[in-house]
Amino acid sequence: MSVLLLRLAGPLQSWGASARFARRTTEAAPTKSGVVGLLAAALGRDRTADLADLAALRFGVRIDQPGTLVRDLQTAHHGDTEKAMPLSERFYLADAVFVAAVEGDDATVGELLTALRAPVFLPYLGRRSCPPSGPVELGVRRGVGLRQALEREPWQAARRHRSRHPSPTVPLTVLTDAEPAEQPRADLMRDLPLSFDPRHRRYSMRGVTSCVVDVPALGPSHDPTAHLNPLEPV
Repeated sequence: MSVLLLRLAGPLQSWGASARFARRTTEAAPTKSGVVGLLAAALGRDRTADLADLAALRFGVRIDQPGTLVRDLQTAHHGDTEKAMPLSERFYLADAVFVAAVEGDDATVGELLTALRAPVFLPYLGRRSCPPSGPVELGVRRGVGLRQALEREPWQAARRHRSRHPSPTVPLTVLTDAEPAEQPRADLMRDLPLSFDPRHRRYSMRGVTSCVVDVPALGPSHDPTAHLNPLEPV
């Protein structure tokens, strides 16, 4: 078994799990359906494709930089007519950073890593209007489980965010698929995708457990002259 790690960062993200009609909310962390959709897009699967193999991957996410909740109001017109559609309310996370992880067999995880390095369709962070700010894949970790991989990965928050934490470690929340023994105490989320078909999207419930892990807070040292080239001899 292997674990694929993803860095999910961008100006805006939106991970809806229970949004309906004109009010589109976001969860505080990436949903399993959102990350499965990102992986399916990288593989080039259309919305009617079978998702069983991706949904079966064990999933987890670490909140490295919570970001700020922002609200946007949008309106539109129907087709070529002047009839205005209802005003919609949409919520986003601004300047957030997450480390997501999926665990599966070596072949599947390797295929996903290859797809993320050369995606068929552009990955996005919950909605098409939310592209990532950089490469998504952080690589594959072998010989460790999902939670252990999330505990060991260096803190991925932006430099300015890390600078606000002078202590040697920082506590970060980790959310993972519940193990069978954890199911009775787990929280439930309806974000396990069964179908992305626009005609009949379907999701199931999954158990989610949370814990707090201490991650080293020291980031790379800052050198204000690092971008300068050495002076050429006269």
